[in-house]
Amino acid sequence: MGVVNVTADSFYEGSRYPAVSDAVDAALALIEAGADIIDIGGESTRPGSEYVPASMELGRVQPVLEILRGQTEVMISVDTRKSWVAERVLALGADVINDISALDDEGMVDVVARASAGIVLMHMQGSPETMQQAPAYRDVVGDVSSYLRSAVDLAEAGGVARESILVDPGIGFGKTLEHNLQLLANLERLAELGKPILVGTSRKSFIGSLLEDSSKDRVFGTAGSVAAAILNGASVVRVHDVREMADVACVTDAIRAASRAREEVSP
Repeated sequence: MGVVNVTADSFYEGSRYPAVSDAVDAALALIEAGADIIDIGGESTRPGSEYVPASMELGRVQPVLEILRGQTEVMISVDTRKSWVAERVLALGADVINDISALDDEGMVDVVARASAGIVLMHMQGSPETMQQAPAYRDVVGDVSSYLRSAVDLAEAGGVARESILVDPGIGFGKTLEHNLQLLANLERLAELGKPILVGTSRKSFIGSLLEDSSKDRVFGTAGSVAAAILNGASVVRVHDVREMADVACVTDAIRAASRAREEVSP
């Protein structure tokens, strides 16, 4: 999943494309580089970011989506937590809603179900404005799993097809460095939910903390986290550096397949 932010304030400068033409060009370049899904966002949800009105968010996303939908059959996701925006982008041809609030908007379930669309349900403690203010858990993996199970149950009860739901542990969304590491190391516990797992670690601050490097060039650290996520069960990785991470995914998938083949033949 390649990231295209139609914003001027997303945390990674290299993914900001406030101009429609630049966003379209960036998306097409990501597809050429190997993206299977393009995720378009019109609202920054970095730590401390402020809420964007629905009309403004749609105004950013709609022209990019309309042009892309006319030029590619690649799956398009829209990163939004607002059902009003979701309803309109699905009508314009989006395939998936990437909801960082996991159905906090009560209308989202019905919108996604009626459109027979896919949905990503992500865990977040608090809101983007407050989520990094001393996040705490009793058991981060268990707490995140329980939260996502409730969201999955709500989606299915509302008519969303079981095979259309993905879950995302929300790396960096109300988590400390140790929380993030525990989630990545224990993704198999989330697999018990029976849904594909999406993981987004790309260039996030926990990587900079591990590297003790304040620079924004965290591509190699990202590669390590992407490989670990795939080995531990991730089905989709959300990234900025598609060409590089596609190579990482290819090699890691081969290793994971070899490991599974060995387990199948073991007495």
